[in-house]
Amino acid sequence: MPGRRDRRVTALPRASRRIRTITAAALSITLVATTLIGTVLTAAPAGAATPPARDPFYRYAGKTPLAKIAPGTVLKSRTLPYHIVGVPLGLTATQLLYRSTSQLGKPTVNVTSVIKPGSGFTPDRAISYQSFYDSLNPADSPSYAIAGGVSPGGFISDFELTVFGPLLAEGYSIIVPDTEGEHADFSAGPEYGMNTLDSIRAATRSPLTGLTRNTKVGMLGYSGGAIGTNWAAALAPAYSPDVNRQLVGAAEGGVLVDPVHNLHYIDGSRVWAGVMVMSVIGLARSFHVDLRPYLNSKGITLYDKLQNASITNVLGAYPGLTWASLAKPAYQRPEDIPVFVRIANRLNLGPVGTAGRPTVPMFIGQGANGDLEWTPGNKPGIGAGDGVMITGDVRTLARTYCAQGTAVQYEQYDLLSHTTSVGIWLLNAIGWINDRFAGQPAPQNCTSIPPGNPLDPIPVPSL
Repeated sequence: MPGRRDRRVTALPRASRRIRTITAAALSITLVATTLIGTVLTAAPAGAATPPARDPFYRYAGKTPLAKIAPGTVLKSRTLPYHIVGVPLGLTATQLLYRSTSQLGKPTVNVTSVIKPGSGFTPDRAISYQSFYDSLNPADSPSYAIAGGVSPGGFISDFELTVFGPLLAEGYSIIVPDTEGEHADFSAGPEYGMNTLDSIRAATRSPLTGLTRNTKVGMLGYSGGAIGTNWAAALAPAYSPDVNRQLVGAAEGGVLVDPVHNLHYIDGSRVWAGVMVMSVIGLARSFHVDLRPYLNSKGITLYDKLQNASITNVLGAYPGLTWASLAKPAYQRPEDIPVFVRIANRLNLGPVGTAGRPTVPMFIGQGANGDLEWTPGNKPGIGAGDGVMITGDVRTLARTYCAQGTAVQYEQYDLLSHTTSVGIWLLNAIGWINDRFAGQPAPQNCTSIPPGNPLDPIPVPSL
């Protein structure tokens, strides 16, 4: 029930040995990330690659109007060494500029990177990995980091080799789209999804990648990467049925479902409160609306300051920040702003949202111990979460997909938060994906998922 601690679903095994394994996995990821950050500061040369804003590869200059080019069409290609923090590794990446679609349905361009395994390559299988780079700065995109660029928030993309690395070692090609698009439209879920689907189209149609239209593809993403993964799975049957036929399943964790619920959940929190401003900026940017008229002087100052922020700039930087402290008196809740409500209702993944229904199997993992990240789970209508994502919302989404016929395997990590859930989620997600490629029947535990929170649309206020 909302306001009470959520019941255990597929909770952590009780055996202390398994808990130690999970903890060790999460710790190892943290240690690798720390090492990479240190390398950025001590070893990586500045300007190892041209930033997207100045790199002509990121721009389309052809004579045919983009509107007359099919989504997923490859516009440019280049092959280069795969880099970590500006240092080339013994792997090759093919980068593709391709046609995609913006949040408002307009033709746009985007970049994806395809990394071939060092050995064991086969054209039969690939993983579309959606990054959690979570930034309003295009220079933090995975493609720039892979090409050798170093940016303040881009180290996340470098670190993520440790996430999809096990799959690369097993012989999968890895497709890494810049899910947020060319303008870094943070939190704009449908745009993430279309960029992801068109990235798969481009990657499996370019002769440089070795992949083909018959390549089977699994999708994988956590947190911000789950935004792209879930929206791609939901939009695929209508937006790209050709890609949908290639998909074997989608594995995601730490899932954003209803943006307004999440704004209330992190409102006033110690660690995640600054993400509230980033989300508002990203949504305003993607829908081409101006939200400054609803903000007070403090809100406008922060709104302007964070226009190019990465999540690394805001985590823990604004403890206790609230929506009310940023808005004018007439707009003390996000639900008081008509234009914002219209946007939010279009981004609700729930049963009343604009997303479709995934027809491929889903693996969903979600933490429920936000107290570990100093986000209390007692707000009315919200209940427990992992610190930034809301467990009850994710359960309702999973149950909705189940009711519509999707095979859903849902795991809830009652002892873990958003960042500490990554280890166990990744271990189980990789096993689940391997089973899908092996042709094993998709498991589902739909009947054991307890009810969650309502995901009804927000009434649009009258002015």
